[in-house]
Amino acid sequence: MAVVGIIAEFNPFHTGHKYLLDAAKKKGTVVCALSGNFVQRGDVAFSEKRKRAEAALLCGADLVATLPVCWSMSTAQNFALGGVSVLKECGCDTIMFGSECGNVDTLLETADVLESEAFKEELGKELKKGITFAAARQKAAEKCGVEKGVLKGANNNLAIEYIIAAKRLSWNVKFETVKRAGAQHDSKCEAEFVSSSYLREVLEAEYEKAKKYLPNKTHHIYEDQNFGNIKRLENAVLAVLRQKEKADLQRLPGLSEGVENKLYEAIRKSATLDELYSGIKVKRYTLSRIRRLVLSAFLEIDNRFFLKPVPFLQILGMSQKGQTLLKKIAKETSVPIILRAKDAENLSGDSKAAFNIETKATDVYMLSLKNSLPCGKEYTAKIIKMEK
Repeated sequence: MAVVGIIAEFNPFHTGHKYLLDAAKKKGTVVCALSGNFVQRGDVAFSEKRKRAEAALLCGADLVATLPVCWSMSTAQNFALGGVSVLKECGCDTIMFGSECGNVDTLLETADVLESEAFKEELGKELKKGITFAAARQKAAEKCGVEKGVLKGANNNLAIEYIIAAKRLSWNVKFETVKRAGAQHDSKCEAEFVSSSYLREVLEAEYEKAKKYLPNKTHHIYEDQNFGNIKRLENAVLAVLRQKEKADLQRLPGLSEGVENKLYEAIRKSATLDELYSGIKVKRYTLSRIRRLVLSAFLEIDNRFFLKPVPFLQILGMSQKGQTLLKKIAKETSVPIILRAKDAENLSGDSKAAFNIETKATDVYMLSLKNSLPCGKEYTAKIIKMEK
């Protein structure tokens, strides 16, 4: 049986995610690399990572490890590299993901094109036109023979980045995909499987209505309705940013084109986060990218871990099969494993630095919840164990 890895946000976990886990479960043991409490769109997670881990374990996952904030709230490239590195250390031999195209061969071929010199040359030409990176990438890829529309799919794009990340890590892993069903990414319409963005809105506005989109086993997880909202951190974010110097902003991950100057000026003029986002006017930067820069500055995430593997494994929960796998991982992994507080205390170097950032981010995140929680969750929370 395979050890199947899934990289996910589960923000929040819904029936569409269970559909993917069900497919992975048929192959063997399932490992999830799960985003921390800040997510790729440059926002707080809707529910705390251990709640999302519990939902995944209840619905078929066997082992859930953290994808820390330095990778979970980052570019698709860095998000993918971090997630793939976690799955590699967890002993996976297969990576499974949802995709709009549903064809692994198409995605593998596209990844090869994106790594070619011809594509890089075309990409440079398109970027000079001042369009966003995503638009330039799509046009350059299609000029190099990539099937039209492949790079328009959000899930296709991440899948391709997973493939490229595995190559960079010299990891010969198998890839499998499940064709995305139901509503497309960020769609605000009802369907058998709704988008996470739509579900977040429904959960906040009409909890009972949202239940039909949640696996029955997970209803209790969301009953307290203690969801995260970036607006609750707004003044804190602005206050911290107003104390930054330009030199502080120059070290942000994924920065280019002197954007630190635009960010610095926008900080001084803005009284709300929306004003700050709109004040950083760069054609090539999407709103998600701008939000990530803002929150990276707030959380003091710099570029030291950008495009590098995650230097530790933080295990959030496991089934009995997961416990068996973890014993094997402990003998083979090259990075420290964090199961309890004392494990974190023994960290050093990059693993300690990255975990310290994760800890501080979680402490801040607790203030974004409807009912704020105290600091220290990374040291006090117990491993979730499923008897199955």
